[in-house]
Amino acid sequence: MKKTKIIFWISTGIIFLWEGVMPALTGHSELAIDGITRLGYPLYFVTILVVFKVLGSIAIFLPMTPTRIKEWAYFGLLLDFVCASISIWAVDGFGGMVFFPLFFALILAASYISYHKLRATA
Repeated sequence: MKKTKIIFWISTGIIFLWEGVMPALTGHSELAIDGITRLGYPLYFVTILVVFKVLGSIAIFLPMTPTRIKEWAYFGLLLDFVCASISIWAVDGFGGMVFFPLFFALILAASYISYHKLRATA
């Protein structure tokens, strides 16, 4: 139980920092805008991504969030990582950067699995 809590809070904390705090602070920086537009997405997509990333990461981080909302947040964040990987592959070809978003998808999976283990024991 203690090991599962540690895995949950570390993995969820990493996702919260990567998908919640970083986009909130740097989402409209020149580097972020260049990255999104280089992948072929319109400029307004930056705002949409930032809003949903922050809301999703808050939803999985806060313990009082209803389970159904958490499930959708996990799905949305996973979709973000998978689509980012596919977008990088489509624009830059298959290379090392394709796996970068998938690495965070694995961390998200650790958070999701440990969340359900904690719910089952509660």
